[in-house]
Amino acid sequence: MRKRAGYAGCWKPYRCLSWLRLFASLLPYLASLIFRAVPYRRRGEAFKSMMNRLQAGRLILPSLTVLAVGLWAASAIHPARSAPAAAPLAAVPAGKVDPVILAPHRAIYDLKLSKSSGSRGIQAVRGRIVYDFSGNACDGYELNFRQVSELDSGEGKDALSDLRSTTWEDGEAKSFRFNSENKLDDKATDAVDGSAERKSAAVAVELSKPKSRKFTVPVNAVFPTEHMRRIIAAAREGRTVLEFPVYDGSETGEKLYNTLTIIGRAIAPGQKPVTDAGAKIPELTKLTRWPVTISYFEQKDEQAEHRGEQTPVYAITFEIYENGISRALILDYNDFTITGELSSLEMKKEKPCK
Repeated sequence: MRKRAGYAGCWKPYRCLSWLRLFASLLPYLASLIFRAVPYRRRGEAFKSMMNRLQAGRLILPSLTVLAVGLWAASAIHPARSAPAAAPLAAVPAGKVDPVILAPHRAIYDLKLSKSSGSRGIQAVRGRIVYDFSGNACDGYELNFRQVSELDSGEGKDALSDLRSTTWEDGEAKSFRFNSENKLDDKATDAVDGSAERKSAAVAVELSKPKSRKFTVPVNAVFPTEHMRRIIAAAREGRTVLEFPVYDGSETGEKLYNTLTIIGRAIAPGQKPVTDAGAKIPELTKLTRWPVTISYFEQKDEQAEHRGEQTPVYAITFEIYENGISRALILDYNDFTITGELSSLEMKKEKPCK
């Protein structure tokens, strides 16, 4: 048998050395693949999480049911705190305690990434919100809402989210109907269809999608349009803080958020002129507006609330006119922030109450 020379397993030393050199030359590349594998998986999970949150924040603009969004603030975001425990609030009949008249309108908001922090890998967000609001306190309020968002992770992984939603809410905040559909990269991901009725002791919710289900939420929970009307009424009275749960049929239709609303100092007509699409609407120049931040908290049991402070799931900041039109959106998802500029505004013909 032929005797091996040099290193064990090498027939010839120069051949073994050449393989070692090749392996050594590949080490940096192999190391980079190993190093990037875990962060990339994490980015994928974070990417999916961010898309979920981007879609979940959809109905905030009270509608900003909005949007979705949820934004912050006019003054500054309220310090992190325990999820607010709302005091019972009865429904406020329109025209008695709440004189707020909301203007029918169609608004378009252009979305873009404002800032991103941490290792989430978000490089860009582009999108648009179309917010079509109509109705009155007699016939109820209807909202047709669409939000299209494209998110770039910076790793060649983009995703396109398309949310469409239609809601109707009666003027006395007793009945609420909602229907929404989500698509991710043109593929349907979820759909929600249901209604809610305010009873004497609770709000009864009935879902037909994503699955048939009946349940109740606390009677003090408010619907999106009523939420907006309460904010405007409180702002007129000079109040700066509101706390109560909000039910808007978002996500799977089973979500109930505690909310903390901070209302900033009034901006009188003529002060701080705007430069967005609102500048072209003469009637807006005669109206007062307020900076508002709404923080949305997960519902926790009472013991969990008292154990420590809780960070909001998301927050939405915007300026709201006393007729319900919103501008200067900021949607804060903790590790990234999106701004929404009012790029188009069309005032629709008002239908007076009969």
